[in-house]
Amino acid sequence: MSPLNEHLNADLGQPAIMHGATLPWLASPLPGVERRPLYRLGGEQARATSLVRYAPGSRFSAHRHGLGEEFVVLEGVFEDEHGRYPAGSYVRNPPGSEHAPGSVDGCMIFVRLRQFHPQDGLQVVREMPVRGDALLFENAFEQVWVRDFQPGAQVLIANARGLEVLALAGELDGAGFRLEPLDWIRLPAGQDLLGRAGAQGARLWVKDAGLNLGA
Repeated sequence: MSPLNEHLNADLGQPAIMHGATLPWLASPLPGVERRPLYRLGGEQARATSLVRYAPGSRFSAHRHGLGEEFVVLEGVFEDEHGRYPAGSYVRNPPGSEHAPGSVDGCMIFVRLRQFHPQDGLQVVREMPVRGDALLFENAFEQVWVRDFQPGAQVLIANARGLEVLALAGELDGAGFRLEPLDWIRLPAGQDLLGRAGAQGARLWVKDAGLNLGA
């Protein structure tokens, strides 16, 4: 098993960017399940944000999410005993939930672990629209959106309490950075996301939330 950086982008007071498509896949404790860590604080039971890939027929053992799990299915179909979640699914499994996930045909997900507010107990399963903006989730602690920007559009996403963005499609060019599919950026409160959508536009998964939720 490849070693993990247990303090990856751990300073929440600093901006962080990871180019997900270029990162190596690292083995997990379960055969056929690999991950590309984006943020991590801890060992195998970590507060973490990652891209995770399931090989066809792979399955994770049953486990409990003490501080919650949130994920977007990027490719294929993710499955557990509660249902099947095709690409475009947005799922929140609150603190205390349990499952044994896997994928018959293989899949890739973007997943955030142990980052729920302790008072957040809501189970959510949503299908993201094929195009257009949509509010996927909202409570007193956070908002989660999918945002679409037309080619060449100016992008300004205000950031009062903390911001995380995963590029789903297209490109976003900002001052000193470029986001392409699977790129992830995290900005501390007060640093707005500014840029311009590329020739193919930009489709972004956006979380507006305090960065220390669940800490």
